[in-house]
Amino acid sequence: MSARRSLRGAVLAIAALVPLSLAVAPPVSAANDGTTSLATVLKAGQAKFDKDFTDFDILTKAVETVLAAKPDSPVKVLADGTVALTAFIPTDQAFINLASALTGKPVRTEAAAFAAVAGLGVNTVEQVLEYHVVPGSTILSGDALKANGAKLKTALPGKVIRVKVTGAPAIILGDYNAKLPNPRVILDQVDINKGNKQVAHGIDAVLMPTK
Repeated sequence: MSARRSLRGAVLAIAALVPLSLAVAPPVSAANDGTTSLATVLKAGQAKFDKDFTDFDILTKAVETVLAAKPDSPVKVLADGTVALTAFIPTDQAFINLASALTGKPVRTEAAAFAAVAGLGVNTVEQVLEYHVVPGSTILSGDALKANGAKLKTALPGKVIRVKVTGAPAIILGDYNAKLPNPRVILDQVDINKGNKQVAHGIDAVLMPTK
């Protein structure tokens, strides 16, 4: 079996995820009661594809898509700022790289990358999104840098993210797919929505919950 078919088969095996979509926003400190949701800060509902691949338009669009199809999806927790959580959110470039691997040819636009990811089906996209959420904890970057060897329980039942911290420093997140590079936290895109119960950190690849 070709590497491309093997990879596509592994991704399709995630069977049940919906494309997410959170528009990129810089780190902010909210002067409120600490309940500003990530969906608000990342401008869910306003996602627009552009040529800036460093933000989170595809993620935002994926979230919008899942919630449009499944309003009661667990993904809706991203819009409830009273619930503490930490999300690791892939950049648009991360999704473009994944789409290129899935299709076996270069994907050059956010729209094309979203189409490729959405083609996996809403249930699969939903599961992938859940795998990027660590519920119950507001983990800031300073804490993450001290978490070498930790296993983070995600919103996807039975799935964990393994944390490796190296001396650069670098925070590497281990998932279940050995065919794709492990995501790294982008250190100039950390602590998004700091000051609230929900925070996010940008990552340079998509976390995969299956082999």
